[in-house]
Amino acid sequence: METTMTPGAGKILDVKDVTVSFAGFKALDDLNFSMEQGELRFVIGPNGAGKTTFLDCVTGKSRPQHGTVTFDNQINVLRTTEHRLAQLGIARKFQTPTVFGSLTVYENLETAAGFDDGIIRLFSSLSVDDKQKIQAMLELVGLQDRANVRAGTLAHGEKQWLEIGMLLVQEPKLLLLDEPVAGMTRRERNRTGELLQKIAKRCSIVVVEHDMDFVRNFATTVSVLHMGHLLCQGPVLQVQNDPRVIEVYLGRGRNSEKIAA
Repeated sequence: METTMTPGAGKILDVKDVTVSFAGFKALDDLNFSMEQGELRFVIGPNGAGKTTFLDCVTGKSRPQHGTVTFDNQINVLRTTEHRLAQLGIARKFQTPTVFGSLTVYENLETAAGFDDGIIRLFSSLSVDDKQKIQAMLELVGLQDRANVRAGTLAHGEKQWLEIGMLLVQEPKLLLLDEPVAGMTRRERNRTGELLQKIAKRCSIVVVEHDMDFVRNFATTVSVLHMGHLLCQGPVLQVQNDPRVIEVYLGRGRNSEKIAA
């Protein structure tokens, strides 16, 4: 059953003074970052800013040398396994879509819905509730007319939407998306932005993105990472015109319109 997130109902994610070092290099340097439940947050930053390491910390893949990461007001991420964090409601999507190409769109969602406690229930039937959930998800991601098509034949954008649907059918509280519109056509990017705005009504979302046109069109609050720490944060136009952000991106464009994450 669909649930509606209420913005301002508490912090879904709170990162405090997090430092992650690899062979002496600080990928994150006393990073502080937080967001409220029901929020759609975009994160940008130049290469090497610490964006991937940040996502790794949130999912429990990387363990900081210093600091705390709290999920859903109370869960200590640093003392929780990756598997358990996924069960508790943190879902992550990487840039390249991962779907079962030989299965239909419906079967992919069916497999995701049947994923229970780390085990896919291959030999048990889905409940009526699960079937309704899958149908609703097909409509949400715009693939209801492609339900019986093999996933391997889908266009790139459609595969991205399908994988997002596969994560959502498991009802996460926090969805982490890494460059979701990379390689998409303009029409696909716009549909993805509209989809994210719909999804934000049911779960909190962090979007790491490089496409600044996409960020400008669909972001409300943008966080900029640089050299492992939070450089600035705020509305997209404010961030884009921040002298510190412009300085960070010098050489990538001669004005703020050229800034890319």
